[in-house]
Amino acid sequence: MANANNHYDAIVVGSGISGGWAAKELTEKGLKVLLLERGKNVEHVTDYTSANKEAWDFPHRNRATQEMKEKFPVLSRDYLLDEATLGMWADEQENPYVEEKRFDWYRGYHVGGRSLMWGRQSYRWAPIDFEANAKDGIAVDWPIRYEDVAPWYDYVERFAGISGTRNGLDILPDGEFLPPIPLNCVEEDVAARIQTAFNGTRHLIHSRCANITQELEGQNRTRCQYRNKCRVGCPFGAYFSTQSSTLPAAMATGNLTLRPFSIVKQVLYDRDAKRATGVEIIDAENNQTYEYTADIIFLNASTLNTTWILMNSATDVWEGGLGSSSGELGHNVMDHHFRVGANGDIEGYEDVYYQGRRPAGFYVPRFRNVGDDTRDYIRGFGYQGSASRQGWQREIAELNIGRDFKDELLQPGKWTIGMTAFGEMLPYHDNRVTLDHNTTDKWGLPVLSMNVEIKDNELKMRKDMADDAAELFEAAGVKNVTTYDADYAPGMGIHEMGTARMGRDPKTSVLNAHNQIWDAPNVFVTDGACMTSSSCVNPSLTYMALTARAADFAVEELRKGNL
Repeated sequence: MANANNHYDAIVVGSGISGGWAAKELTEKGLKVLLLERGKNVEHVTDYTSANKEAWDFPHRNRATQEMKEKFPVLSRDYLLDEATLGMWADEQENPYVEEKRFDWYRGYHVGGRSLMWGRQSYRWAPIDFEANAKDGIAVDWPIRYEDVAPWYDYVERFAGISGTRNGLDILPDGEFLPPIPLNCVEEDVAARIQTAFNGTRHLIHSRCANITQELEGQNRTRCQYRNKCRVGCPFGAYFSTQSSTLPAAMATGNLTLRPFSIVKQVLYDRDAKRATGVEIIDAENNQTYEYTADIIFLNASTLNTTWILMNSATDVWEGGLGSSSGELGHNVMDHHFRVGANGDIEGYEDVYYQGRRPAGFYVPRFRNVGDDTRDYIRGFGYQGSASRQGWQREIAELNIGRDFKDELLQPGKWTIGMTAFGEMLPYHDNRVTLDHNTTDKWGLPVLSMNVEIKDNELKMRKDMADDAAELFEAAGVKNVTTYDADYAPGMGIHEMGTARMGRDPKTSVLNAHNQIWDAPNVFVTDGACMTSSSCVNPSLTYMALTARAADFAVEELRKGNL
């Protein structure tokens, strides 16, 4: 074993959305921090090799080849696999996993992680989301409430830069917003018709999106250029990512050491002190093993990888790994189930078009099981969608070849509108991940085995997710409305959560109200693993807020000598 002989005040494992925030907050509070990332470094701007390319600049017009599909069988199940993002997703041959039940795991193993490729939809949880488990008698109660997180939502929104509008809705709390990315004329009219048709009980609003619409003081970021190339990295820094925002801030302190190609094998644990002492890593390039020590550790490796690390740690003390004493580590896996909604045509508006390619559209907040509304399932869903005019790719039934066909395609097509629902998935104990020691990765480490499925509550909800979308559109005058319920498997929402949940009791949860592991209070988990329920809104903004909150607490406790 190579000995690094390096001690830091704090170690952060993972450099994605939550890990970047942990590094920023801890370094800005004066701690010397080691940031570990299992994959390669990606430099802001210079390593965004596809940022200025169009489809015709790629050998296969930015489509997945048969060779790519063979190498990435999981990614090829959805739209994510293309030439533009090749190299930004984890190598599935080197990093396999086992599917007891189908689970589509889309991973980004590089500095910045999926913060470079995320959808950027950024919504606060509502007060009822933190109260829902207790109200419904599901799983365990959150140990915090909206009021505990609200000031941290304020804090991270101001730094990250969230565009949106204040709508005064209890179900979707307002935040600290930059000017919104505008709705187009069709969306504005549909929004007004929905408002009228449902007497103000349902709303179509601007997306709340982590693309800045004006410059932020102290950050070298340029407002969104409406290129809609966010999945390949933004050379303008217009959307929030580790590279554009938190990493430069952490580096500016002089307190950060970034080490890529560092696969964290385990957290090192002192059973007498009941504290973690550091981490053991495998260098992904030379296969050497190193140990780094620290006073506090933040695990932000992404939900399932954080859980893998815990399961592989302190197994001489707990057979199930560090944090497993409650029996809940690895359980309660959640995602947002989606790929269900409606589409339709909009008549008129032939004389209007729009400028640029927006990176966002509209949002319809949850309205089911809110107030006096009750359904035969619990929780609810929201919609994300947009309206646009068809382009040259459309098919024209009456024409299929020749001059008339080409001339017709030079003109904009008809207006269409569509939206997809994102529904809450309940934290079922038997939705779980475990270690499979019979299957190993490139470095000889055991892999995760997935046993996750949606159940009756989600299946009932999906019917409303389709039917309500059609009802909204038809009430707004949309024509030829059709619904769909496409192929969905857990993981496809890329919102995996749970497996190391927060709670009030060490007998039923892995973490306390400050994201500390009950069994090792100097280890904090603030990525999606910490979530006790899933709400129906995109979770990344909540990860940011919980991370900033936990970092503030950790530094204060460290200074008091409690850690």
